[in-house]
Amino acid sequence: MPEPSFDAARHLHAVQTAISDAARAAQRTPGDVTLVAVSKVHGVDRIRPVLQAGQRVFGENRVQEAEHKWPALRADFPDVTLHLIGPLQTNKVKHAVAAFDVIETVDREKLARALAKEFVRTGRDLPIFIQVNTGAEPQKAGVLPEDTDAFVALCRDELKLNVKGLMCIPPVEDEPSLHFALLAKLARRNGLESLSMGMSGDFETAIAFGATHVRVGTAIFGDRPKPPTA
Repeated sequence: MPEPSFDAARHLHAVQTAISDAARAAQRTPGDVTLVAVSKVHGVDRIRPVLQAGQRVFGENRVQEAEHKWPALRADFPDVTLHLIGPLQTNKVKHAVAAFDVIETVDREKLARALAKEFVRTGRDLPIFIQVNTGAEPQKAGVLPEDTDAFVALCRDELKLNVKGLMCIPPVEDEPSLHFALLAKLARRNGLESLSMGMSGDFETAIAFGATHVRVGTAIFGDRPKPPTA
């Protein structure tokens, strides 16, 4: 249970205001920036007030967690859009396609082909983002910047996936604007209009560099509880 003093709806409003201010400062329309409220590892008691405050786009990291939490919430809020923002294993593709509305972390050919096959099987055509490892970090998922053009072509032209845009998670020690600028350049080169970039600590910078989707968790929901060990 969340502590009684925590007001997630108030934090949501503060983030929405900051997004609007950042968009206007960048001479952009605030409505062109979608807030993805990252509810991973938070329970329904923390999420429900944010839903009641009007937020409808959420992000989860794990397929199993989303399957556990969201059916009951969707029953009460059927217009929710749920983004998968964590890594996806190919053996979880069937469950992910059933549980989510957008897949943000497509990062390798095997996964892209598995998604294409599942979309054909189910008749679903979920929008996807291609995750780019802008910092070329060996421990992090994502297509390398120099391989992005070819991977976009594979997904969009050969596999006929609905490639909505690109996504990145900059290295924590780097200046994020350098990575946001790189992602925007890659997107423009490939004719992609959507950029999922920016989190609680840097979403205003991301908006200045063209983010269309910002993934904000801590600034709305507070510090994450420890994830379940099971």
